[in-house]
Amino acid sequence: MKTTNWYTIQGNENDVVVSTRVRLARNLQKYPFAPHMTEGQAAEICALAREVYPEADGWEYTDFGGLTTAERRSYAEKHLVSREFAESQYKGGLLSKNSVHIMVLEEDHLRLQSIYPGFALEEAYRDVSSADELLDSRAEIAYNEKFGYLTHCPTNLGTGMRASVMLFLPACSKAHLIRGFEEQLGKIGLTIRGMTGEGSRAEGRLFQISNQITLGVTEEETIHKLSGIVEQIVKQERELRGILCKGKRDENLVRNQVRRAYGTLMYATLLQTEEMVHLYEEIRLGASLGMIENLNPVRVDEMLFSCMPNTLAASEECKTPEERDEVRAKKAREILTRE
Repeated sequence: MKTTNWYTIQGNENDVVVSTRVRLARNLQKYPFAPHMTEGQAAEICALAREVYPEADGWEYTDFGGLTTAERRSYAEKHLVSREFAESQYKGGLLSKNSVHIMVLEEDHLRLQSIYPGFALEEAYRDVSSADELLDSRAEIAYNEKFGYLTHCPTNLGTGMRASVMLFLPACSKAHLIRGFEEQLGKIGLTIRGMTGEGSRAEGRLFQISNQITLGVTEEETIHKLSGIVEQIVKQERELRGILCKGKRDENLVRNQVRRAYGTLMYATLLQTEEMVHLYEEIRLGASLGMIENLNPVRVDEMLFSCMPNTLAASEECKTPEERDEVRAKKAREILTRE
């Protein structure tokens, strides 16, 4: 069964929350970390992972060694794998079933993750925990009573868990609140980053809020803390959007920007990635405020993630950047106007 792309599904609090992800770093006993691993050991880990999560139980395995560069990077653009995994020298694979996607041979031997549309920390944590329990019952996991789960990077010791929520924050951005969020979140062990995580820019006014601390806390404590903070930011973003459209003139100014952006997408012949991301910001806000008839935020998210450069190159015959820009303009229009 082919796994459905998460960004085509309606999620909770979707006007502000784009997606939720919970990821667990796990390593197997008796095997060294990636820098010291032989090709034979890498192959053994891949084989063991497929035994733990067999196709007979509904798991799909994608061999990354058999994919093109564009195909591997497309998975990263859809947030199903990390950028590091897409570029890894070890061509492992991806095991997928419903919301769960397991990277085999990333920085750690296995990276188990569950991704949901909208705000769904409890659901994502539940699903990834079930996959983790399955691994624990069928393989020997590297674990230490003092340090918890042993991971390649010391910053993941303890729970080995990274929980993150992707938020669309145009109003908070315009109110210049993001720097303040960074300072406040840092004090309580959380961080806010751009759309693709560490070191990335907040393209499209998309931000990821995640935990930094994994040692000395429980997974449940982390989920509870992150959930409370996200709820506060969602409330603040909605209040600020109301202020943006408080008066008739202000509302018309926002509506004008939204419809101009929508008009550009409707009639563009060529569309570069950077321009699409900028237009995404405008029309997603408009869709969230009901300013564009028959258009909801999910459809706008689908446009964004379906029209990223490597995703287009992997699914369409685009031999040059110019051809890709032409295909992007057409595909974006088709997605936004689809009934």
